[in-house]
Amino acid sequence: MEMEIIKPEIIKPEIIKPETIKSETIKKGTVKAVCISEKKGTAKLNINRGKFIENFGLERDAHAGNWHRQISLLSYERVEEFRARGANVGDGAFGENLLVEGFDFKTYPIGTKFQCNEVLLEITQIGKQCHSECEIFRQVGDCIMPREGVFAVVLHGGEIKVGDDMYVAK
Repeated sequence: MEMEIIKPEIIKPEIIKPETIKSETIKKGTVKAVCISEKKGTAKLNINRGKFIENFGLERDAHAGNWHRQISLLSYERVEEFRARGANVGDGAFGENLLVEGFDFKTYPIGTKFQCNEVLLEITQIGKQCHSECEIFRQVGDCIMPREGVFAVVLHGGEIKVGDDMYVAK
């Protein structure tokens, strides 16, 4: 008896042209920072625009690679709440690649897709375990990334810059 080998069908994600998105019908956010770090375990710096590479992550970022946490996203509102408690933290301080206003990322389930320009991201992990109390935790006694941050893979690449609109993809 011969075994039949079934090959999974590769489905390319549907990319919606940004100009065809009707903002009044789809939830929209705004990119506030695009951040990278050249070494793991260090704060990221806002570079204002970045090239997102399919199945890899953000160009020149230490966390990019072929794994499930290519991009980290954090809600701008959560960072502002943290700052309101007296914390002097800059964009990228929590290790986020994208700081976005308008989405409470942790409330979206794994598998949710977000689109910004031609870039399509898919959430793969919500939150993370903080490794040995990071620099922010030591400074102010708390870190929001383990509770508020999400991680994603890049399904379709392109460029994102500060001020760009981001949408929940259908």
